[in-house]
Amino acid sequence: MKIVLAAAIGFAVATAPYTFRFPADHGSHPSYQTEWWYFTGHLKSADGRRFGYEVTFFRARLRPQDVARAKRILGSSRWRGDQIYAVHFALTDQDGGKFFHAERVARSALGLGGAAVGKMAVNVDTWSLSDKPITLHANDGDTRLDLTQIPLKPPAIHGHDGVFRKGACASCASHYYSYSRLRTQGELVYAGKTLKVSGTSWMDHEFGTNQLLSEETGWDWMSLQLDDGRELMIYIFRRPDNTVEPQSSGSLIERDGRVRPLSLNQFRLSATGHWRSPQTHALYPSGWRVQVPSASLDLNVTPVLVNQELVLRSSPSYWEGAVDVRDAATSRARGQGYVELTGYVERVIL
Repeated sequence: MKIVLAAAIGFAVATAPYTFRFPADHGSHPSYQTEWWYFTGHLKSADGRRFGYEVTFFRARLRPQDVARAKRILGSSRWRGDQIYAVHFALTDQDGGKFFHAERVARSALGLGGAAVGKMAVNVDTWSLSDKPITLHANDGDTRLDLTQIPLKPPAIHGHDGVFRKGACASCASHYYSYSRLRTQGELVYAGKTLKVSGTSWMDHEFGTNQLLSEETGWDWMSLQLDDGRELMIYIFRRPDNTVEPQSSGSLIERDGRVRPLSLNQFRLSATGHWRSPQTHALYPSGWRVQVPSASLDLNVTPVLVNQELVLRSSPSYWEGAVDVRDAATSRARGQGYVELTGYVERVIL
């Protein structure tokens, strides 16, 4: 494992080779500037109701020189920390046609937010993530989600030599892996009812520093869980002129867990429609055709609800939603997935 520091800002940079070591790499990596633990999934209640969900924990470290300067000027304080934590919680009521989301933000001071090193243990206020088994908790008002996750495949390492590239600059990369298929069960409290739920989820864990070029505005990302036991991840980085960063790529995860990296010329992703947000007025793609000729995949991907936009106070708003997957030629159901669209409201800075 090799770690290189970005001297100008004092953070580690994702460079090759990097060898993941589990379970330690499920934990926090505070030498890197940004990190997230990301869960999405599809749930069904005992009475047949269908839900999509997202719970994502974020960690962002303040620049060491800024922390040191504040300490010199203001002195030490238990109220001051060098990490900021946030969590987003979204729920798609597929049958009811409703979308709910909430957010929390906390500093590392006074234990308000934290992430352990060497094990999966993250908290933002009372919202939490832990492992053995993987357990999620999020609640806002009368809505609460408690889930337990069991991996059905080993971690899928994206990119090459432990590094997932996002651009041509030295730091435009991350260390990135997924649990692409998790057996999920738990309890959802929603609309005055307590529901036992079960289903399938996806987890991403990603960490790095200065991951995007200045001319990259955001990304289109999708994770598809196919009924034949394979999974597909696609990560497209966009420029302001609507061209695509050549480093954009993806992964095809085989039934046995082997990961096949996909370069940009090995797949095609095209929007089949658009939707304009009534709140942010951003114009998002809405519906996609996904083609991976080498894997005999030609798919139509359709949002289960057009409005699954998280309009946030603490960070740029974005669209994150559950999607259906069908064969492009026959319209036969092929699976399910999630899509994330960032940078359509304002540029994302990592």
